Amino acid sequence: MTVVTDTRTSRRLSGKPRVHVTRRLLPAVEERMRELFDVVLNPEDRALTRDELVAAMRDSDVIVPTVTDRIDAQMLEEAGERLGLIANFGAGIEHIDLSAARARKVIVTNTPGVFTDDTADLTMMLILSVPRRLGEGARLVRDGKWSGWSPTSMLGHCLGGKRLGIVGMGRIGQAVAHRARAFGLEIVYHNRSRLAPAIENVFGAKYEPDLDRLFAEADIISLHAPAGAGTHHLVNAERIAAMKPGSYLINTARGHLIDEDALVAALQSGQLAGAGLDVFANEPQVDPRLIALPNVITLPHMGSATVEGRGHAGEKVIANIRFWVDGHRPPDQVLEGWV
Repeated sequence: MTVVTDTRTSRRLSGKPRVHVTRRLLPAVEERMRELFDVVLNPEDRALTRDELVAAMRDSDVIVPTVTDRIDAQMLEEAGERLGLIANFGAGIEHIDLSAARARKVIVTNTPGVFTDDTADLTMMLILSVPRRLGEGARLVRDGKWSGWSPTSMLGHCLGGKRLGIVGMGRIGQAVAHRARAFGLEIVYHNRSRLAPAIENVFGAKYEPDLDRLFAEADIISLHAPAGAGTHHLVNAERIAAMKPGSYLINTARGHLIDEDALVAALQSGQLAGAGLDVFANEPQVDPRLIALPNVITLPHMGSATVEGRGHAGEKVIANIRFWVDGHRPPDQVLEGWV
């Protein structure tokens, strides 16, 4: 039996740490966790209720939540003193009250970078698919309504020479720019801070400090901003109305970035020619008006859904837990200033 020191509180943990995983992970990841930890898994892959999450935190040294698990200040208060680490599966941590975790000296980690290429690939797929009306074409064939080729049927728009506006030029935004440049798109971006000129040159990207101007001048907008109070309904009725008639909107970031009522109205009126959406405001419920629109591709939040990406995320979670158990700072710790 090993004895590990919790450097957060100078407590000593006897034996393997108790780790509670809230959703089902890849078999290889779960098997490794069984070897290393006293782990509680979720073979049914059922989203836990609030009370179940609190009970899991109360009974564990480590909890491994995902984006579907909201952990607020009151829940952390009710969790008691045992919980020392929230090892989040995924890069986004907006579902965790970080201030409350810090106040209770609970360390929070995430898994940055592992889903960058996967999400950028899916984003590029939507950028290609929506202007070329791939969703409509597939539906036409599937429903048995295709009457054959003609010179004027299923006309979409080419990408070469179009202006792609990227909102949020972090890892994923840059990966999208890298891919988009190969298709002849002009890259313009808005970010909280401008990138270094050398990085801009790599992507042939132009910085636009005025977000409203970016929306007004782009042919395609792709969203990669983080979730939060400052970005809630970043894409509102005013910005949608300012977009070019016949332009396109792509969202593989977070559903709350878009005012979906305004989006539906613009798509129904023809102000926007189409949209590609992998995330929604009330997941897993999707506004039926969006589903019904032929010029919208709706996907089930699958931007990171690759075997490779989910496997790497699981490995990062395990590494973060092991560093913490060994008394070291986890490599992907989110917050600073712990005692």
